[in-house]
Amino acid sequence: MPQVSLVDVASYLPGEPVPTDYFTQYSRSERMAKNVMFRSPTGRHHIARDETAVDMAERAFAALRERHGDGLAAELDIIITHTQLPDNPVLGAGPELARRLGARPAHVLDVHNGGCAAFVHMMSLARMIMATSAAKTALVVAAQNCAGPVFTQPEIRKLAQAPVPGDGCGIGLLRKDDSAPILDIDCRTYPEFAGDMDFSTNGPRKYWEPGEGQGCVSFTESKITKVFARGNRLVPEVALAVCEHIGVKGRDIDTLVTNQPNRLFLRNWHDALELPAERHPDTFDQCGNLFAAGIPVTLDVENRAGRLRNGSVVLLSAFAHAGDFAGAAAIRWGAAR
Repeated sequence: MPQVSLVDVASYLPGEPVPTDYFTQYSRSERMAKNVMFRSPTGRHHIARDETAVDMAERAFAALRERHGDGLAAELDIIITHTQLPDNPVLGAGPELARRLGARPAHVLDVHNGGCAAFVHMMSLARMIMATSAAKTALVVAAQNCAGPVFTQPEIRKLAQAPVPGDGCGIGLLRKDDSAPILDIDCRTYPEFAGDMDFSTNGPRKYWEPGEGQGCVSFTESKITKVFARGNRLVPEVALAVCEHIGVKGRDIDTLVTNQPNRLFLRNWHDALELPAERHPDTFDQCGNLFAAGIPVTLDVENRAGRLRNGSVVLLSAFAHAGDFAGAAAIRWGAAR
């Protein structure tokens, strides 16, 4: 396989931070609210009603264009996007994003699976396309845009899980070169868990049918227990598999970047790899759970702050949904900032 590098990352967070007080005025007392899975962040961002996933991606791309030149869009051979809540359920975000950027990529993919591990999944797909084609440059886009539209619905904003998600977009630029090489990627699907998370209108109505009921991912205490156990296991498991492939110990990784679902997962994951907390960046309190965008947004925050040393090994790891997918990637960091 030819060498492929993650040469840069960028991100965009919409609007002003939304305080937790927004939700507490509506919240109803319930046992679920005490669960560690739903302990809320200090703040989060919400996408505006008329702001789209493509808008966020275009605004994130502006930082890459500034660093790599106005001709960057014309260089893109591949655009791969993952959007938590598609703006158009018929057409994915990729073609519209290409039009906005002035790009004419040979390969445009919109992937819906991958969940919170979608950034790693898209890196893997881009690398495979580069290995089997003449493509040299790829843009991978993770947009989380359901916090504002879904979790502020009048009935949903009362639920324990409502304050946890935030909106944002993170993007990565990949090139077929060895400037910031991807050392290894491991993606794993667990189909036996695929039915354990579902989207419900809390009634008989299908989400596309007219009628009453507000759509949201539904949780029960038994489901939460299962998801927590799987997440605790899957992220370190796939991360340590990548470490073994590249010949390093988990404790020797310079920086671990994961999805950011809650504080307890974050603590358990760096403990499992025997890493101090300072080597596992945490954007949860500033951004909430950004789902697929959590890894690239956190990477961008750390990179812009100068905390990622060029030449260091950065390990990305995440799991998706109720545990049906997990992925990890190791990079020899060398991105611009």
